[in-house]
Amino acid sequence: MTATKTTRARKPAVRKAAQPERASPATRAEPTGTRAGRVALIGRPNVGKSTLLNRLLGKKVAIVSDKPQTTRLSLLGIKTTDRGQIVFIDNPGIHKPLHKLNRRMMSYVDSSFETADILCLLIDASLSFGQGDAYVLEMLGRTKKPAFLLINKADAVRKDRILPLIDRYKDLHPFREIIPISALKGTNLDVLERCLFDLLPRAERLYPEGSLSDQSERFYLAELIREKLLGRVEMELPFVTAVYINRVERRAGGAAPGRSAENETDGDGEHDAGAHARPGDAEAAKESALDFASSAGHEEDAAFKDAGDENGEDEDCEEFPPVDEREGGDASAAELKQPIHSALPDRPPGYREGRTIDGRLRRDLPVTYVQATIFVEKPSHRQIVLGREGRVIKNIGIEARRDMERYLGTRVFLDLQVKVRAHWRNAADVLDLIEGQK
Repeated sequence: MTATKTTRARKPAVRKAAQPERASPATRAEPTGTRAGRVALIGRPNVGKSTLLNRLLGKKVAIVSDKPQTTRLSLLGIKTTDRGQIVFIDNPGIHKPLHKLNRRMMSYVDSSFETADILCLLIDASLSFGQGDAYVLEMLGRTKKPAFLLINKADAVRKDRILPLIDRYKDLHPFREIIPISALKGTNLDVLERCLFDLLPRAERLYPEGSLSDQSERFYLAELIREKLLGRVEMELPFVTAVYINRVERRAGGAAPGRSAENETDGDGEHDAGAHARPGDAEAAKESALDFASSAGHEEDAAFKDAGDENGEDEDCEEFPPVDEREGGDASAAELKQPIHSALPDRPPGYREGRTIDGRLRRDLPVTYVQATIFVEKPSHRQIVLGREGRVIKNIGIEARRDMERYLGTRVFLDLQVKVRAHWRNAADVLDLIEGQK
């Protein structure tokens, strides 16, 4: 099909019937020549919302995977142009919640319905209409906000499959615009951006020039780890894993704690600065992936006490104090909580920097030391994440480290622990701690 024109679901005269609700005067200046507003990306899980956000911004603001419910919190992606500013809200996939975690995810979606000026419903052109789609449309029908229908993966199906989709959806909801797109290839995204600016209210920019997202560096690093984890596990594991950043420490240079410089390499050899898994020694590989040589005396965090190890015995999970209580390093609490102003380039999976980072040799760069914990719900989950001889956790560490180095512009030493916390998806203290990273 020719994906260069917009299919309008309603006549232009009808488009004037409902204008997007504007924010209060306290948050909006007097109308100017620029346009600004919030656009919520909504839809079922795994329809391409995060991929679309990254493509629109040209930066990897949101992690992506083929696993449902990858996005757990609403993230802002801010695009500023000469015409004004669009604040995209990337939401979790709409589903019926079963746990406290899922209910919180859906609360973010509900909030975006309230705050957005325009709603963009994404659907996957390759999937048949089902109960999930009907549920999303039911939610959409409760609001009077203007809505766009974005038919994603339009380039991957025949044209004769797109036209029935358009006919069906325009009868189910009065969409302002219906636009076939490809979030991955960028097809028709210029059309989408133009239509959004045309409908947004005249207003001053909502965020300062150069703003990119509302997420903190600490949360962004945790998400990079979780993305690599999702790429390595199957079945129920994606739903029962979470990542918490315990510590970020910037250093002028040198080896990671407990490691000598001669055991390091500048590339991606066996002596990798990822999770410490040593080939040929199964027990050492497993334990080094779990243990972190920290100083004694750290307070235990009750939210992250293990439910039990493989032998069924209780095992305490020692935690670092909150970021602002640590000593040493220059990654202050305020710094880690500031919204990020840069992100990874929106590059295809598998991109590797090799021995250089932004054109500079790795060995000449300062070091960022990151210690993180992966939480699962059962001892059997822990074994799967570790993998045989610690291979899975090592590969997760290697892949996450590469992305962290590209983002931070430094060498990164990444220590990963895997801990069991039974039923953490229903534990408010755990959810508060993880969400607090953002």
